[in-house]
Amino acid sequence: MGMKFPLMRNNILREDLDAVIEHLKQDDPILTHGANVRAFEAEWSQWLGVKHSVFINSGASANLLTMAVLKIRHPQGGEVIVPPLTWVSDIASVLQNGFTPVFADIDPRTLSMDTDQILAKITKKTRAVFLTHVQGFDGLTDKLLAELKKRGVPLIEDVCESHGATHAGKKLGAFSWISNFSFYYAHHMSTIEGGMVCTDDPEVYQQVRMLRSHGMVREANDPAVQAAYVAANPELNPDFIFAFPAFNTRNTEIGGIMGRSQLKRLDANVKRRTDNLLRFLKQIDATKYRTDFKLEGSSNYAFNLILKNADDALVERLMRKMRESGVEFRRGSAGGGNQIRQPYLKGIVPDAHHREFPQTEHVHFYGFYIGNFPDLRDAEIDELCTILNAA
Repeated sequence: MGMKFPLMRNNILREDLDAVIEHLKQDDPILTHGANVRAFEAEWSQWLGVKHSVFINSGASANLLTMAVLKIRHPQGGEVIVPPLTWVSDIASVLQNGFTPVFADIDPRTLSMDTDQILAKITKKTRAVFLTHVQGFDGLTDKLLAELKKRGVPLIEDVCESHGATHAGKKLGAFSWISNFSFYYAHHMSTIEGGMVCTDDPEVYQQVRMLRSHGMVREANDPAVQAAYVAANPELNPDFIFAFPAFNTRNTEIGGIMGRSQLKRLDANVKRRTDNLLRFLKQIDATKYRTDFKLEGSSNYAFNLILKNADDALVERLMRKMRESGVEFRRGSAGGGNQIRQPYLKGIVPDAHHREFPQTEHVHFYGFYIGNFPDLRDAEIDELCTILNAA
């Protein structure tokens, strides 16, 4: 039996499926990476306001390839500043590419890393700041952007949960050296599984194209890049020159078709999600729950329900009430709470390191998210708020 209030509902519509079916009706349809993938990449770049986008099989792979690009520039490794409140793949990709994660606590109004915390962690070993825009909130500040530019530290944006959110009227993902998006089923738009790496840097673009496809030079679409590798490797078949020990993270024509179909609705969906959030925050009990989030530029992914105070009894009542009422929820908000507590970081961070991040620790124990999506009706939001306020 399904939840009355699920985390997501109807994120793939009949029109998306019909577009795929029309493609499949051909006598010999191309199913692997092809024209629709290339068209989706171009349309996404135009929508976001960047020069280049590369469509891949997941947001996690977007993180992986981004860190692989950073490793090409810093083969000896170094430090990457990351949030403790994020999805596992952000930190895992740092480790997988030989970098050391350095954590900065969050701003409770955005759930993203606090600007002053980030700046305090920058050292000569810092190779990048990998900032997650959590669940639709704008995690950028003008101070952060100015200081990173001044210090020559590249910014990488994880926008996997925040499609269409803006800072100063410009879409998140268009501020950084590289940005990453996810098109998982529960996100603002879906290609079932899928992701995008975006950049204005032409060298990064060519490298990501190759990294996506086994490191093959023929995947670069700049003739000068191909020619340079061919000239440097005359003993190799030009069709099979592998520049990097890379990956296979390609997506398919079906993903490209679904992405092109869904992109047409994305702006309208972002507006509806934002309207839903405003209705939700207006009605939940502000004596129990935080309502003072930074809303400017938000493209809400999910309703965040964070207790104002540490209250174990209220947490237990709230979870019992949600379960009884069919409200699907995730405790700890993004990624299940404080990543520093996870087993994969044992021996990598000091013992009890998680205690140095009180804002994230509060969300870990006293924070939740619940579903917000475009076809959530006003009456459902009202009923949901009644349930939560009764805890």
